[in-house]
Amino acid sequence: MLMHSEYLDLNILIIDDDEDDYFITSEYIRSIPGNRYKIEWCYKYEDALNLTCDTKYDIFLVDYLLGAKTGLDLIKDSIKNNCEQPFILLTGKGNRKVDVDAMEAGAFDYLVKSEMDAEKLERCIRYTYERSRSLKALQSNERKFRNVFERSADAVFITDGSMQFLDVNDATVKLFGYTRDEIMKSDIFRFLPGGSQREVLREELMNCSDIENREVVIKTKQGQMKYCTLSVSAEHDKEVRYYQFIMHDITGMKKAEKATLRMEKKGVAGRLVHVLAHEVRNPLNNINLSLEQLDHQTPAEESKIYLDIIQRNCKRIESLITELLDTSRPADIQQVSVSLQKVIHDSIASAHDRITLKKIHLSTELPETEIMVMADPEKLRIAFLNIIINAVEAMEQSEGVLQINLDNVNGQLQLTISDNGCGISDENLSRLFEPYFTAKRNGMGLGLATTLNILQSHNMDVEVQSVLNEGSRFIVSLNAGKEQLPAGK
Repeated sequence: MLMHSEYLDLNILIIDDDEDDYFITSEYIRSIPGNRYKIEWCYKYEDALNLTCDTKYDIFLVDYLLGAKTGLDLIKDSIKNNCEQPFILLTGKGNRKVDVDAMEAGAFDYLVKSEMDAEKLERCIRYTYERSRSLKALQSNERKFRNVFERSADAVFITDGSMQFLDVNDATVKLFGYTRDEIMKSDIFRFLPGGSQREVLREELMNCSDIENREVVIKTKQGQMKYCTLSVSAEHDKEVRYYQFIMHDITGMKKAEKATLRMEKKGVAGRLVHVLAHEVRNPLNNINLSLEQLDHQTPAEESKIYLDIIQRNCKRIESLITELLDTSRPADIQQVSVSLQKVIHDSIASAHDRITLKKIHLSTELPETEIMVMADPEKLRIAFLNIIINAVEAMEQSEGVLQINLDNVNGQLQLTISDNGCGISDENLSRLFEPYFTAKRNGMGLGLATTLNILQSHNMDVEVQSVLNEGSRFIVSLNAGKEQLPAGK
């Protein structure tokens, strides 16, 4: 609240080209009870324009007529020069047009000279100074919050009641991968992949429910799936509803969690496999030795059939144990310098018949300049082939689109194999690389386990992003020197 003494101790500049009018106005100001005003006079337009940029003045009283120009021109030009001090327009005649023009030009108030007295002038100065001070406080707060808004590392944005974007910060542009104009023409649901999360979020937002740290998945312009935590608050301004969003990217953290969990599960599975192999192989060896003894004793013909059955199943158990052990220990690789593009083309060639028979549309985007890496070409071909085969089998006949891209993504060489197939549920996604886990009717569940083993033996990483009924993306992070990286996205 404005204290009585504050507005009685101001620096006032009177801008008027008529000295008599200046004298009358200044006398009215000096007659205000208790005033300690410091009053100065300027009668030239150009000099006044320079003085309005001087922060030593608290208020400007400007005459409507200033020679060839007007007080309205001075107010407009001063505001263009970033003058933040308030103006009071003085005019010889009062009418509604002058009032409206003064407000549109940026004046805080106006007074008719013929109707002016000390009381009206005191009230006008007091109200103008108080409004100016309140406006400056609001502008200061707005600058502070705008600075926080723009500099935030998190995506911060505002939407209207229909979820159409009203304002976004730079972090939002970076997160979504679209330009600011593209985002402003969209709504939030454009960036949420189809499925239950979109419908649940839509219903909650339309019911004005606040949301705090909800984990969501968004889809960027490049087609990448990013994990984020979302907080939303529903607000009202003059009965107009709008929403404030804060979105924090946790994709890196989720990748680290998945990698750690995968290593832990692999370690547990490896220990279990070795124990199981040891415990099963001992009695299995005894069974095989007994079979050899029985075979030497020339048993009856009808007994021979059962001995053969036992022998075949013992071999099958031995084969399964060997496969399990192979998926739990690092792959034995022989690294040589090889063209990454050639390995990818060889993998595609191995799957050519499957792709052709299902009439899959294949799209590849590989750099023209060869990228050489140290790898076991045959093992790496098998790893890529397993991913391609899984993608082909997930797609419908004649409707499938298989995309294979090799790109530099933020300084990291990445091979992306995408399909528009049935997708993978969250439950199955977490078990995707486990040995003998499969969602296929006739699958063994060793293909992707072998793929992971090969990639990890090459110090490569793989990430899977999938949406049910929309498709999946396998993203393999590869090793290559910076000088070999193609132009980044």
